[in-house]
Amino acid sequence: MRPEVRMTAPGSARPGGRTARVREAVRAATLAELAEKGFEGLTVEGVALRSGVHKTTVYRRWGGVEGLAADALDLASGEPWPIPDTGTIEGDLRALARLVVTSFADPEIGPVSRAFISAAVSNPPTATALHAFFAARHRQSATLVTRAVERGELPQGTDGAEVVRVAIAPLYYRMFITGEPVDETIADRAADAALAAARAAIFTT
Repeated sequence: MRPEVRMTAPGSARPGGRTARVREAVRAATLAELAEKGFEGLTVEGVALRSGVHKTTVYRRWGGVEGLAADALDLASGEPWPIPDTGTIEGDLRALARLVVTSFADPEIGPVSRAFISAAVSNPPTATALHAFFAARHRQSATLVTRAVERGELPQGTDGAEVVRVAIAPLYYRMFITGEPVDETIADRAADAALAAARAAIFTT
């Protein structure tokens, strides 16, 4: 079950209509506020001021900061993810793992991503929205495993989403649990470990 977001459901408003423009303005403001202040500093008043949307409208449609964060994640989960296509599963998994590393190092994207993950630890609605976001990303990324199976690089029945999870999980563990450094070498190592398990049919269903 996704957290309640008091907002017109995506697709129910006229494309390009006022509801869509308001939602995008509020979402952009939410992300900017998260980047600057983190989840702890996120407020309806701050988002309203930055977006130009009256705070009573924000309260009515989103309910509060939990709704703002959940809706921003909901919108992001439907956006396309740049799936690597290097021609080999080894290259694709390495590129995907490196993309995670570079995303968190990005001065704009990194702080927002960290804010969402930090909030999810203690905020159940945000955690639910973040889980849905990651599930969508895993489904999209599983395409690279599907291609590998079709090329004969991996066994039939390999669970693509699980391969992706195993490839990137060590990176999140280092960044958010142990605080160890993460770079391209670590990313490649995580990808290669997931690939070795996939080739051994560990992830077949």
